[in-house]
Amino acid sequence: MSKTQKKAVIIIGPGFDDEEVIYSTIRLTEEGMAISLASPDAKLVKSHNGFNLEVLSRHFSKLIDAKTLKDEYDVVILAGGIEGPDKVRQLPEVLTFVKTAHAAGRIIAAVCHGPWILVSAGLLKGKNATCNEGMVVDLKNSGANYIDEPVVIDGNIITARHPRDLGAFMKAIIKHVG
Repeated sequence: MSKTQKKAVIIIGPGFDDEEVIYSTIRLTEEGMAISLASPDAKLVKSHNGFNLEVLSRHFSKLIDAKTLKDEYDVVILAGGIEGPDKVRQLPEVLTFVKTAHAAGRIIAAVCHGPWILVSAGLLKGKNATCNEGMVVDLKNSGANYIDEPVVIDGNIITARHPRDLGAFMKAIIKHVG
């Protein structure tokens, strides 16, 4: 791996959204980034639709423990799905990692229900953001300004509404990572 190779971590929990993780992993790999998939205890958690995570971890990324993340990534992606982000945001280590990465100016990108992790980390107060329609109230209650757009960028935080917005989401991430 080159010293200048960019690194991304996609944080997932059981019930993660298949499309968001598959597309993001492959698209960032195409850009030459080294990808890590971080799950609780580095387990091959099941996706919402039953995707075999082992395929991605064998060919496109490495699987690591979400509770031992270190500040070494240029991009942090918080994958959606309803169950996955809800499980992940209950891990204090993940919230600390996300706060540290945000404070260091890393790109923090969340799609669908992934912004729940940003809400739990206390990073959205006064920020413009978007999310899946099922968590709009949570986003607003966190003090964020909800904007119903495919992708919303506020500083180093990038949010997207839904898997159908993944093209615009990945373009925004790639543009901002340089």
